[in-house]
Amino acid sequence: MQIRYGYRIEIVCDRPTPLVTMLDVHPSRRNDRLAPDDICATGLADAGVPLRVERHFDMFGNICRRMVAPAGGVRLEASGLIYDGGRPDVVAPTARQLSPAEIPADLMVFLLGSRYCETDKLMDTAWNLFGHLQPGWGRVQAVVDFVHNHLTFGYAFARSTRTAAEAYEERIGVCRDFAHLAVAFCRCLNIPARYCNGYLGDIGVPPNPAPMDFNAWLEVWLDGRWYTLDARHNQPRIGRVVIARGRDATDVPMLNSFGSHLLQRFEVVTEEVAEEIPLCASSPRPRLVPDERGAHIAA
Repeated sequence: MQIRYGYRIEIVCDRPTPLVTMLDVHPSRRNDRLAPDDICATGLADAGVPLRVERHFDMFGNICRRMVAPAGGVRLEASGLIYDGGRPDVVAPTARQLSPAEIPADLMVFLLGSRYCETDKLMDTAWNLFGHLQPGWGRVQAVVDFVHNHLTFGYAFARSTRTAAEAYEERIGVCRDFAHLAVAFCRCLNIPARYCNGYLGDIGVPPNPAPMDFNAWLEVWLDGRWYTLDARHNQPRIGRVVIARGRDATDVPMLNSFGSHLLQRFEVVTEEVAEEIPLCASSPRPRLVPDERGAHIAA
């Protein structure tokens, strides 16, 4: 299958403001691209003059773009076409949980607490809820089932500072909160878990009127490989296009600005197409998320 994806984002700022974006398709999917998707960054107040954009990789191998938004603001846009096998997320009921002594050294960081996943605060809760279960896939699925049922989803519940422990207490959140809580519980249970974000359209499921094209989910390390799970939807999905992976949302903000700004436009598209068509990011479903504080904007 072919999936068309893209975005158009407009940032308004009253002075030159350094930005780092994390919007490129992850390197693990770059060879699946059927059309180029390089970011186009232009000033809002200077007749669309292109900005200088530098590319680098972060410590987790994600692609970052660095630039300075001019006074007046910047428009960021890209569109692409990617091949996808059309298979749902893998379900592996027999996948074995490895002991910490068996886990590769470079993955040990995904057993530790992080900014939004406070393992110290949730350790007792995790073992009380799931400690009696057989280690392995069944225990991970139990974590995902619990988080899916424990939290109530709603865009009005979004808060950029909410942690996993706070989500557990408040019982509300958006997709990042579902992912953070499931990641934290897994780490408490000695299961390496990492936070992921990316494109996820309504492919193979009934259309959802809510804008769901950017999403957050988790990956867990069982039996020597990473598996994808989604506490928000709690069902195998088709057509995920990962953008970035890290310890939590701190590591993978779609936009990190070093100065105040207003996000005045945020449009995303992810859809299956029957054949290659002209790419255009001008008609996706919109999701407007104003943010005047210059803070991270994450899925």
